[in-house]
Amino acid sequence: MDKPQVNPFVKSALEYGPILAFFAAYLWLKDRVFVIGGTEYDGFILVTAGFIPLFLLAMGALWWLTGHLSRMQVVTAVLIVIFGGLSVWLNDERFFKIKPTLIYLLFGTALLFGLLRGQSYLRVVMEGLMPLEEQGWMILTRRVTGLFFGLAALNEFVWRTMSTEAWVWFKTFGFTAAVFLFFIAQAGLFKRYGLESDED
Repeated sequence: MDKPQVNPFVKSALEYGPILAFFAAYLWLKDRVFVIGGTEYDGFILVTAGFIPLFLLAMGALWWLTGHLSRMQVVTAVLIVIFGGLSVWLNDERFFKIKPTLIYLLFGTALLFGLLRGQSYLRVVMEGLMPLEEQGWMILTRRVTGLFFGLAALNEFVWRTMSTEAWVWFKTFGFTAAVFLFFIAQAGLFKRYGLESDED
């Protein structure tokens, strides 16, 4: 059965809206401290607490509209609940900051495991978006694996050596820009190993 067609603007709003909302709310509340139940929470913790249900609602709406969530989205949601929840519960922002590291390490390790078996797990996720020859998928998978491990190391460097505000800026825009530029740089690979569809 064909997947329901969803307006691309709506889909993008559901995927990126919670992240942008987190960014905007953090800039608004970053210098404020809230006392809840006798415990002081800074703006970052309060924004994190609001981000978790907002993200889950967005993913729920996306699933309702499309009937599908990718494995990456599901794993990301689980880690957001676990590490975001730990940050709020323990009033410690470090748990939420290491979440991207764990996500990228997890996906990088999964792709590496597939490569060691001579398979491209990336192909399972992305084949419908860009059909490639087998060799092209293996090359792209090796490069994406390196990207994931590189982003994990970069996240560790940023949150451990820079301010929370710098990390929020980097998390919101830096990762997105890095992934975008990475795939732009793969244009030669797509051209060399791309497959034409039957309709073409």
